[in-house]
Amino acid sequence: MAGPYCAMLLADLGADVVKVEPPSGDSTRQMPGAVGSDSPSFNAVNRGKRSIVLNLKAREGRELLLRLAGASDILIENYRPGVMAALGLDYPTVSALNARIIYASISGYGQTGPHAHKGGFDLVAQGVSGIMSITGEPGGAPVKAGVPLTDLGAGLFALVGILAALHARERTGLGQHVDTSLVDAGVALSVWEATEFFSGRGVPAALGSAHRMNAPYQAIRCADGYITIGAANERLFRRLCDVLGHPEWAAMPEFADNASRVRNRAALAERIESVLRDRPCAHWLALFDANDFPCGPINDYAAVFEDPQVQAREMVMNIDHPTLGAVKALGSPIKMSATPPDPSRRAPLLGEHTDEVLRESGVSAEEIGRLRNAGAIG
Repeated sequence: MAGPYCAMLLADLGADVVKVEPPSGDSTRQMPGAVGSDSPSFNAVNRGKRSIVLNLKAREGRELLLRLAGASDILIENYRPGVMAALGLDYPTVSALNARIIYASISGYGQTGPHAHKGGFDLVAQGVSGIMSITGEPGGAPVKAGVPLTDLGAGLFALVGILAALHARERTGLGQHVDTSLVDAGVALSVWEATEFFSGRGVPAALGSAHRMNAPYQAIRCADGYITIGAANERLFRRLCDVLGHPEWAAMPEFADNASRVRNRAALAERIESVLRDRPCAHWLALFDANDFPCGPINDYAAVFEDPQVQAREMVMNIDHPTLGAVKALGSPIKMSATPPDPSRRAPLLGEHTDEVLRESGVSAEEIGRLRNAGAIG
């Protein structure tokens, strides 16, 4: 997911992205909801790209990829370290043909270190990087974050590296190798957890919805469900106390400052819940909003995509697909005044652009036919 997501964001931003697929297609094409070689999952991380089919096990297929890389700005690969070298498609080989290329490698553990050779998935990386140890309720079984944080995080960090490398190339004329991993991403995202550990306050543990550095900052039960509240500074905590009719809480020694509240977060949450549980969520959300206090509902995804704010920000797109029909998809979270991203284009059919891309690279129709008959392209 990391490589396709990174490349999709580049496509949203205007890059001409050519997705190189094996003859059987990207495996996400067969995820639930698939129709033939197309699926909603594939569309979700491959919109706006062109698809070509190359058989990299065939010499001619590898030669074609090198030919494409020689004329490209960026190459993104998502294999276990060593695979591209075994194919003769690694950074030293490609950069010898094209010194300006930005070559991005995204893997489970990175290109260096004692575990570089190991494969990795988001679940595994969430465990290795510590995320599962701090997710869920205290004392509960290990829980992964609901969204694939390390996969998406690695894709985003790779994107930052690619854009920085492009900027550096404007000065130097040379490309470079960008290397990130799922485990790196998980560790890098553990900002507060690392701070807690490095400052000698022990090994971070799961806190449910609570925050490590601020309190009260968590989900609290009301009469008919939960809402989130965030009193991330003294002013907001005093406001919360006033709104709840308990201004005396702010003067109590155990809640007198944020450090004290963090130490006594469970007792504070109990006091807040003792008030909130008498009225429904809608009552408290309205009251907090009226007093400019940060709060929010716990939405399921049906509610998320009906949220007027989400819709106003164009985070839900309608895309027409020749196989899947009308497809709903996520919009772009990046808003730009002059060159906005375009997330409205569908994902490609398998090999839809093979001939087109190869012709643009100077391969004749006769050669394309020969390569197809030899099984080098699809």
